[in-house]
Formats: sequence, structure tokens, C-alpha cells
Amino acid sequence: MDINPSQMASQMASIYMQSAEQQLAAQNKTSKARSDGLSQLQKALQDFRSSLATLAGKKSMLAMSASLSRDGIATASAGATAQAGSYSLFVDKVASAHQLAFGNIGGVPAAEGGSFSVTLQGGATFNVSLASADVDGDLSLSASEIARAINQAADNQGKVNAMVLTADGQSRLVLSSAATGAAGQISLNTSNIGNAALKAALDAPTQLSAAQDAEVWLGGKTTGVLVKQASNTFTAIQGVTLTLSRAMSDGDALLQLTVARNDGDTAANLQSFVDSYNTLLKSLGTLTSSGDGKTAAGIFATDSGVRTLRDQLNNMVRQNIGGVRLAEMGVSASRDGSLTLDRTKLTRLLQDKPAALDSFFSDSNGDGLIKSVRGYLDQWLSSTKGVITQRRDSISRTQNDLDKRQIRLEAEYQQVYQRYLGQYSRLQAMQSQMSSTLDSLNNYFAQNQ
Repeated sequence: MDINPSQMASQMASIYMQSAEQQLAAQNKTSKARSDGLSQLQKALQDFRSSLATLAGKKSMLAMSASLSRDGIATASAGATAQAGSYSLFVDKVASAHQLAFGNIGGVPAAEGGSFSVTLQGGATFNVSLASADVDGDLSLSASEIARAINQAADNQGKVNAMVLTADGQSRLVLSSAATGAAGQISLNTSNIGNAALKAALDAPTQLSAAQDAEVWLGGKTTGVLVKQASNTFTAIQGVTLTLSRAMSDGDALLQLTVARNDGDTAANLQSFVDSYNTLLKSLGTLTSSGDGKTAAGIFATDSGVRTLRDQLNNMVRQNIGGVRLAEMGVSASRDGSLTLDRTKLTRLLQDKPAALDSFFSDSNGDGLIKSVRGYLDQWLSSTKGVITQRRDSISRTQNDLDKRQIRLEAEYQQVYQRYLGQYSRLQAMQSQMSSTLDSLNNYFAQNQ
């Protein structure tokens, strides 16, 4: 049998290194699995923390709603700080933005344009120069070129919007205040315009819309409290946002605003907590599962730290905070730890103790469940000294060691390969020499028979 030195050396070197390479491969697999597991754990914790941040942003677990006795006059919404009650309103005026139209604009010799200033009632003023407004270079200023000069004036910055409206074959320059309210009333100073026709046109505007503040009476008109402001969005009633659509007429019945607790949205707030907690619990269960013969064990099945995390969260949601527990809110726990909400029990609690949810989740002392859980999660998720960061650093160091070991194994393989290659090369040479000697002997005996 002919010997192939390189093939035999490769096979023997692989056999020699097999145990060490298998051990290294297993360690690399474990390192990657732990890294992937940390990524899954981090995402699960971040998702849960985000859901808590969303609830915290609502300021209260107790949802409020606002309704109006008539449609079309305004819309209303209530936030967490709104107080239940009924309010009588009369919408006397809605805020509007000032809008002026100027006819007979255009065909003005560019050299006679000059400049003019635009002033708002609130005090803002900006200058409009027409010296370089002739964009097309035809030595004449059109309504569009004047509108462009107004919009691009350095100090305008969107305070006044200019456009050209064409109707009945006539182009009109239209100026609109960007803001509603009396402070947005527009006036022009045309004393520096050289062309008489342009000056006359700008001095004789047609008002399309008045600059008007919104006026709402809390109570009856003339007998209640007048609230006057530039915007149609009112926040005078704590926690309530009222957006006006149209004014009421004298003699109309007062508009009734009713603010009340919204048990449906309150239940939805609590349900969102239950759902996000169950999602986290499911992820932790998968990561710490011990397996059952059919399903592989989770990467953290024997990790006491992750199990402690799961148990600590479980204990935190079951504690008594502000004199109330989740169970009193209708939230029960199954054998696997997952939560279920009974809305009927929650409704009964809200009738008896409407402040119970906020006492538990976000009490005024800052000791509520949301803050305490977020603080505990930060111990794991902190990017500087959190548990996950520390574990990632440890895995990174381990992986660096494994990479160095891989390089050493590759070098050792080459050494073993070269050793076997030398041995089998010498064996091949001996085999070749023996074969040659045997051939010579066979020829000798064949010739001397």
C-alpha cells in the first residue's frame, strides 16, 4: 500500500487535536448562547421598563373623560389631573387669524419698488425690501414676486404668510397672520414705496378675516368669568383641554362640560401593566426553564442571578403599597405566576377607593410600584454598571481568551502536522527503497535460475 504523507499527517494531526478542538467548540457555543441569552434578557427587561415609562407618563392610572352636551361647538379631553365635575360654558367668540387681500398688485417698475414694513399688533415688525424682488429680470414686479419678497424677509420667520389668489381674472396678494388672536393683526407702513399705484393698493386692503381672540364664559354670558386668549385651545380648567370650533349665539343654552372617571380606560391602563408583566414573565420562564426531555433547558436554567431577578419582580408586584394589593384590584396570579385582571372587581374597588390605583402604582411619596420596579430594573440595565453590562464584559473577556486559544490550537495543529508529515515522509522513502531493493532481488533471481 502506497503511503500519502500529507493525507496521513492531516488525519493523524486531526485525531491528535480532536479532543481539544471539541472542547473549544463547546466553550465557544456556550459563550455565544450566553451572549444571545443576555440580549434576549435585556430586550425583555427594556420592553417592560418602556411599558412602565408609558404608564408613568400618564401621571395617573386613573383615567378621566370629558364630554360636552352639544356637538359642533368644541371638543374636550381630560387628563390625569382633571377633577370630576360639571361646568357650564358659553363660547362667545372663537379665535381667528388676520387675513388681508390687496388688489391691483403687479406690473410695477422694479426700480420704483422701494420697501415697506409689516407690523403685527403684538409688536413684531419686519422690513420687506423690493430692491432685488425682480427674480425673472423683466424689470417689473409681479404679485408673486412681491409675495416671495415678503415670505423671504429676514425677520419675518413665518410670522406672516403671503400668497397670490387669482379669481375672476384678477390676481390678489393675500397676507395671513400665522397666529390667531388680536395680537396677530397686520398693518403696513408704505411710506418708502416709490410707485404710487403700488402704495395705493397696499394702503387699501380688504379684510378677509379679523384678528380675534377667543372668548369663553365660565358660567353664563356677562354673569360668569370671562376667559380671553389668542388660541382656540383652552386649558383654564385643570386637566381639561377644550378646543373651540365655533361661537354660540345669544340665547343658546349653556354648553355643559362633564368630567368623570373613565373606568374602561382605567381598566385598560391596568391591563397594559398585566400584559407587559406577563410578557416579561414568559421570557424569563423560557430563559430559566430546566427542560423536560423534549424541550432543551434555558441558557440561564442554573443561573441563580436571573432566577433571583424573576423572584424579586414576583415579590414586588405582590407587596402591599399604600394600603392596597394587586389582588384587591382584581388582579390574580396563576400557578406559573402570570397575572389576570377581573374588571368587575376593579370597578368595585374604584367605587369604594378611587385613589387606590395611584396609591399602589405611583403614590405621592414616590414609593409606588412603578418607581420601585424601574429602579430595580436599572440595576440590571444600566449601561455603565448594570448587571447585564458586567456580564457582557465578562463574556467578552472569556471570548477573547477563547480566540487566543483558537490561535494557539491552530499553531499546535501545524506543529503536529509537520511532525507527522516528517515521519510519514521518511516512512514513504523507506517503503520506496525497500520496494526498489525487492525489485532488484527479484530480477537477480530471475536471471540466475
